Amino acid sequence: MNLSDMEKLRILLPHWIEHNHSHETDFLEWAAKCRKSGQPKVSTLIIQAVVGLKAAEEALVKALDNMGGALPGQDPHPHDEHHHH
Repeated sequence: MNLSDMEKLRILLPHWIEHNHSHETDFLEWAAKCRKSGQPKVSTLIIQAVVGLKAAEEALVKALDNMGGALPGQDPHPHDEHHHH
């Protein structure tokens, strides 16, 4: 089967959303470690990165919604999966 670029994007977007979400979780854990280790500035900067990730994730979700959502057979809730840590 030869997928069009738009079909490929509807496959990629849920993966990107999930991948972004997995990094968010890791970043929050490291921000907490930095705060506990006396590095509040580093913790704050990591949390700023998380805010950026959330904004990116929202934009990716809107892009997927505007394309009609995930292709049939794809998990519509990629946050329930775990990519890597």
